[in-house]
Amino acid sequence: MPLETTTVAALDRRLAEEQSTCRLPSIAAGLVRGGELVWSGAVGTVDGRKDGEPATDDTQYRIGSITKTFVGVEVLRLRDEGALDLSDRIDAHLPETSDSEFGHVSVAQLLSHSSGLQAETNGPWWERTEGGDWAALLASRPGLRFRPGARFHYSNTGYAVLGELVGRLRGVPWDEAVRAGLLHPLGMARTSLRPQAPSAPGWAVHPLADLVHVEPEHDAGALAPAGQLWSTVSDLARWAAFLGGRTEGLLSAATLAEMCLPIVVNDNPGQAWTAAHGLGWQVWNLEGRRFGGHGGSMPGFLAGLRVDLETGDGVVVFANATSGMGTITVDLMTLLAKREPLPPTPWTADAEQVGGLELVGDWYWGTTAYSLRLAADGGLVLGEPGLKRGSRFKRTETGWVGLDSYHEGEPLVAHRGPDGHVSHLDLASFRFSRTPYDPTAQIPGDVHPDRWH
Repeated sequence: MPLETTTVAALDRRLAEEQSTCRLPSIAAGLVRGGELVWSGAVGTVDGRKDGEPATDDTQYRIGSITKTFVGVEVLRLRDEGALDLSDRIDAHLPETSDSEFGHVSVAQLLSHSSGLQAETNGPWWERTEGGDWAALLASRPGLRFRPGARFHYSNTGYAVLGELVGRLRGVPWDEAVRAGLLHPLGMARTSLRPQAPSAPGWAVHPLADLVHVEPEHDAGALAPAGQLWSTVSDLARWAAFLGGRTEGLLSAATLAEMCLPIVVNDNPGQAWTAAHGLGWQVWNLEGRRFGGHGGSMPGFLAGLRVDLETGDGVVVFANATSGMGTITVDLMTLLAKREPLPPTPWTADAEQVGGLELVGDWYWGTTAYSLRLAADGGLVLGEPGLKRGSRFKRTETGWVGLDSYHEGEPLVAHRGPDGHVSHLDLASFRFSRTPYDPTAQIPGDVHPDRWH
């Protein structure tokens, strides 16, 4: 459904403000809703000159570290195919790393930036110099800065290793694997390893004058998986839709959700814990809402991709400047949500819930009361998820399994008494009864003979 004219005007104005206030040669952006690009815009010229070529939503920009999300998804696809396990040591697949400091780190640790591997290479500034191959990178002896698994430490070097892993297991260079497995099936024909016209050159803008300095463009070699892909608004909008759940059968919903679970917190002194990393994706918790995506920066370019993991609404933003972009990524999402909020899902009756009525009502864990109710998705809800030990539960082939906080992954089992009615519940060994310490519920540790007195 098209956006309202007033919404489009507000989005266009906010984009123009960002280009002008932040002194960006050009900026392009798009919003995704329902898996489709519902708004896009571009402001400025690709060379920053008044009479230069205008930027459009088909202008290619370098997306920097958003490249890592493609590598991460391809690694998880390999896992789902049985080619690797996330707990595998990297030297199990790249045996030449067995003599390195990092041969024992796991695939999962590399994906989540918890391997402890150094952030950058040992050579010159890799983002501004021609890159060497995998053998050269390994010969430079990358080392560990922290104990694997101890903490978050962002590592471009780690994604060079993952790119080599993808290439080794696919039998083709990592970018060819990504193109064949993801870009081509998703119709992302304008996403490439090197720039393809029309594309924007990268610029550095002088901080104290209205002058620009061209930034180099080159093949980063073994470091390319960390940040070399180029894309457009239209193409990256398809990738945002992918993160929002439109995976077109290329990745299961369960695996996508697994990738977006926060594994390591990005702990910045003096700041709240709002950002974390999952398996290839950055994740944010902003005022109780979960977002996924990734940022990107390379000399001459800035990029952002962010998706509301509940609604699927997403944003993509590009600029051809080394620095300077402000809060445009969040602001565009906020404008869309406030001006055109998604309608609530209509309530409908569900006759299939009749079979679960015997479970609903009040249950007591010791003397603490919890209300158990049926959810619209066919699951159960105990108490209030997010408060105390409240949790949602889903039905599996073997019974009910918790989805939230303390009870996530734990089994909920209903037991029946001699009369056939549900007499008590067991949740991860805890006994829930219809009344506090009901003697008919066989409370572990027994009930005092005098009962309540």
